[in-house]
Amino acid sequence: MALQTPFQPCVLVHGGAGSPLAYRDGCIAAAEQGLNALRAGGDALAAAVAAVVMLEDDPRFNAGTGSALRMDGRTIEMDAAVMDSLGALGAVACLQRVRNPVLVAKAVTHTPHWLLCGSGAQRFAHDIGAAEHDVATPQARARHEEMLQQLRHGEPVRHGSDNADFLDYWNFAMPPPSLHDAAAVAGAAATDGSGQGGTAPPTRRDAACDTVGAVVRDGAGHFAVAGSTGGATPSLLGRVGDTPIIGAGFYAGPQAAIAVTGIGEQIVRHLLARTVYDWLAGGMPLALALERAVALFDPAVAIGVIAVSRDDSGSRSNNPMPTALACYAE
Repeated sequence: MALQTPFQPCVLVHGGAGSPLAYRDGCIAAAEQGLNALRAGGDALAAAVAAVVMLEDDPRFNAGTGSALRMDGRTIEMDAAVMDSLGALGAVACLQRVRNPVLVAKAVTHTPHWLLCGSGAQRFAHDIGAAEHDVATPQARARHEEMLQQLRHGEPVRHGSDNADFLDYWNFAMPPPSLHDAAAVAGAAATDGSGQGGTAPPTRRDAACDTVGAVVRDGAGHFAVAGSTGGATPSLLGRVGDTPIIGAGFYAGPQAAIAVTGIGEQIVRHLLARTVYDWLAGGMPLALALERAVALFDPAVAIGVIAVSRDDSGSRSNNPMPTALACYAE
């Protein structure tokens, strides 16, 4: 039997810009998990968190279990955030060895703060009972090795950044891996392999820049968003993208909830989530707002956006992006 509510409850999730569409089954399961939380009497925030927990537990996605290894091949730093239209706001950055960072972010909503980082976030996670968990997976190690091979062959690994920058500003305790090989081919991107110069290899899509996220509208018309990421690769120690930054990677208010995925260094420059929210609050149709948001970026920059408003929902990306929507039947 359908619930009689003023608004149709719905949960919309994404598995990250650049993730294979074949992962949509994981998104479907996560959306249903969020919907189950609503059916059980939970609010929009509980549903968004439930959906993201399921995505964090799926090792195919770059969040929680399955997070990306940093350039040293050892470190994993995770970010997460939650927000709802009733005032809840919490985020964590550079969290390590925790299975579900989104649960830690939700716990931050009960503190005097909205964002905890690094060692402070780590101690907070321990204090609330989050058990240590090794989130590194064989898939993450394989992606890390692929990234190293790109460096060794002089293939661009991040749109807008030179490969050499990741070595010049190296800030890990251990020395860079295969430093001589990577440095030796730093100029290879500008040669054809003959030493006489040539055309650089085409820019490849950024790998492991994706996030997972959920946006929810509950039956009372309240909104919530939750997001989690295992970080970008390559990146320096301590790098934070858009995921835990309010207004950039996420936003929820009385009119809508928005979650963003893609290259964080580009997303924050547009405060993209808040920008989309303001368009929606001003009366712009949701489909147009999402199309306009993606059009702000160079097509080489992976970007995806999902949103729910008072009477609509949708997603848009310039990359493959698995999504799933689950709603109560009318």
